[in-house]
Amino acid sequence: MDDIDWNARLIGIKGSRGIGKTTFLLNYAKVAGDSKKCLYVDLNNFYFATHTIVSLADDFCKLGGHTLLLDQVYKYPDWSNELRLCYDRHPELHIVFAGSPVMRLKEANPELHGLVDVYSLEGFSFREYLNYKTGTDFPKYTLGDIVANHQQIAGEIVSQVKPLAFFSEYLHHGFYPYFMEENDVFSSLVKAINLVLEVEISYLQQIEHKCLPKLRKLLYLITQSAPFQPNVSKLSADIDTSRATVMNYMLYLKHARLIHLLYQEGDSNQKKPAHIYMQNPNLMYLCNYGGVDSNALYKTFFFNQLGYKNEVTRGKIGDFCVDGRSFRIGQPTKRIENGVCLVRDMIEVGEGSTIPLWLFGFLY
Repeated sequence: MDDIDWNARLIGIKGSRGIGKTTFLLNYAKVAGDSKKCLYVDLNNFYFATHTIVSLADDFCKLGGHTLLLDQVYKYPDWSNELRLCYDRHPELHIVFAGSPVMRLKEANPELHGLVDVYSLEGFSFREYLNYKTGTDFPKYTLGDIVANHQQIAGEIVSQVKPLAFFSEYLHHGFYPYFMEENDVFSSLVKAINLVLEVEISYLQQIEHKCLPKLRKLLYLITQSAPFQPNVSKLSADIDTSRATVMNYMLYLKHARLIHLLYQEGDSNQKKPAHIYMQNPNLMYLCNYGGVDSNALYKTFFFNQLGYKNEVTRGKIGDFCVDGRSFRIGQPTKRIENGVCLVRDMIEVGEGSTIPLWLFGFLY
């Protein structure tokens, strides 16, 4: 909430299914002021079988309404044109809408270009998880702060809690908010992912229902192997479709925040990615019943936590390049190259260019 410019008249909130978009809107409704001036609406409601967003906004403004919160907006036909009409008709009205990350708000909806401010609702950072579990209130830090002052920052945190005592459980189930209310986190996560495939990707990308098993199989194969260098020809043979379709499916899964595509430094995002990662470490446990490789898990965590607000690429040296800095994850097999930060698991406080892995969970 602190990152959003609430003075904007049209605000879009995108986030993965189950990440907490509805809770976010309802929490904002509580702090938005007079309850008569703020209305939360789920566009799945049968009300919209015979009514439009425009007619709702017209009536709401006549009754003194000021803030309209629209959930599940992508399921309403022609939603972007109607939001533009509301924007033009009612300059006093503030609209906040939430929808799937698969929605290409600016690219596919030129009528909203220059009008909508788009924000992403991300899952729990390790900092947020640790604060929730321990009742602490640790602040977030910039990447520059962590690289330059990691020893001091980590020392202050370790003096109050033992972050490594919570780190493994965060990697296993702490990214999604399901852990706050349920014991069977992965049952809820599997249901959410199936809805993403069957509803959000299928509906927004207009994929025929008969093609869904191929999309699901591709996600399964990626889950089994990630992170890995993709062989598009082999993947196309495995799911019995064309190379071009595989590339499109990978982009759909990326937009749905199920996977991350890592490109070589300097390469265009139109090229084949250098590596494919799961979007967050929790997803690595979905199909790997025999256990998850720890180094792969640590790299996935690093990519996830830094990829939220930074451009991450495959560096020429090290594992990742972020804002011109090179990082290598895990125990080095040889002397570390000059200028490369070594990111280590199972250390509380680093030294020199060696930084604790868990500390990169304090970026947001």
